[in-house]
Amino acid sequence: MSKRNLALIGATLVSIIYGVTFTIAKDVMPAYIDAYGFILLRVGGSVILFWLVWLFMPKEKIEIGDFPRIIAAAFFGVAFNMLTFFKGLSLTSPISAAVIMVSTPMIVLTLSAIIMKERMQKRKVFGIILGLIGTAFLILYGKSIGNATNAGLGNFLVLVNAISYGFYLIVVKKLMDKYNAFTFVKWIYLFGFLMVLPFGWSQFQAVDWSVVPAAIGWKIGFVVIFSTFFTYLLNLLSMKELKPTTVAVFIYLQPLFATIFAISLGKDELSLVKIGSAVLIFIGVYLVTMKKN
Repeated sequence: MSKRNLALIGATLVSIIYGVTFTIAKDVMPAYIDAYGFILLRVGGSVILFWLVWLFMPKEKIEIGDFPRIIAAAFFGVAFNMLTFFKGLSLTSPISAAVIMVSTPMIVLTLSAIIMKERMQKRKVFGIILGLIGTAFLILYGKSIGNATNAGLGNFLVLVNAISYGFYLIVVKKLMDKYNAFTFVKWIYLFGFLMVLPFGWSQFQAVDWSVVPAAIGWKIGFVVIFSTFFTYLLNLLSMKELKPTTVAVFIYLQPLFATIFAISLGKDELSLVKIGSAVLIFIGVYLVTMKKN
């Protein structure tokens, strides 16, 4: 099997894991641990795993001049990304969060045009506008069932997270072209951990672990090991063979997996607003990513 096909399989696995994570993380937050405390636990656990794995990997030296890019990747890909996403998810529903994340490929394309000076076609501009309209409808009118305490603010924070992740994909690409993933990802998470520490420490300390059921403990472990360590590693390895926009395209699969999983467990339900918003977003991303004949 070619390296590209392996990269495509890896990116698909990431989408499946993330799709399931929307509902699993929602079961943990905010009932047992608040969003920022959960982030600290997630990033801290991943720091330990990445540094342990690095001990058994070939060693590379990172140039001093590349550390500002690593710190930027830590901010956009770990700290700001997770703080906005988990806080947003704690306020909204799994389906709404997953649908909004579909806007990431359009954001990556827009940022590439601004930062990397790539030319934008009219078709792509129209697709971006359609996608943003769909996302705006979902933020303003996408009401949710269950404990979606503030769906509007939650959906907005998930959108901010998508923008942050778009920056991360562009920033980290140059590191992937230069180093092995294990060489710098441990630094990304270490810096990211230091960034989220002031936000999450008090919430982490407030957790009463004696009342946390074993099932919730397993779900926390799933988020730390699979949704963080495993997915970030797979994403980086996929980006070794694929472009940032191609990796971002696989986010389209997340609403499918998130919807199936959430509805099967009775955690969320479909509505005309969500369906309509999803249609607008998918039409937009299709126009953005379709190849010219």
